[in-house]
Amino acid sequence: MINKIGKITLYVNNQEEAKKFWTEKLNFVVKFEQPMGPNMTWLEVGPSESEFTTFVLYDKNVMKAQNPSKNVCHPNVILSTTDIENAFTKMKENGVEVGKLTKMPYGKMFSFKDQDGNEYLLREDK
Repeated sequence: MINKIGKITLYVNNQEEAKKFWTEKLNFVVKFEQPMGPNMTWLEVGPSESEFTTFVLYDKNVMKAQNPSKNVCHPNVILSTTDIENAFTKMKENGVEVGKLTKMPYGKMFSFKDQDGNEYLLREDK
């Protein structure tokens, strides 16, 4: 049946701004980028070239035009790191809006916001 999580679509206000956020501030790489017609690009980013799972950065307005009933609200996404303190420091240095670094019995984590103000959670997994 299902053996991997392939792609997670993030609906964004501006693909180029989203691309810059993920690649310049969070050090993701562009995994795939291809025009899909006028004013439309398929754009995937991921944490590394070798990582299978990607975020598809899809323009909200394009999706609304294609499918007016489509819910383009932000999904709840939890990302993973093996060094939470380093990630927290680097994200702050890169100008990312980060929340408080929290230590819970089940792990350390903090929230951060992207270029559109969507919130994510970064959790340490060792």
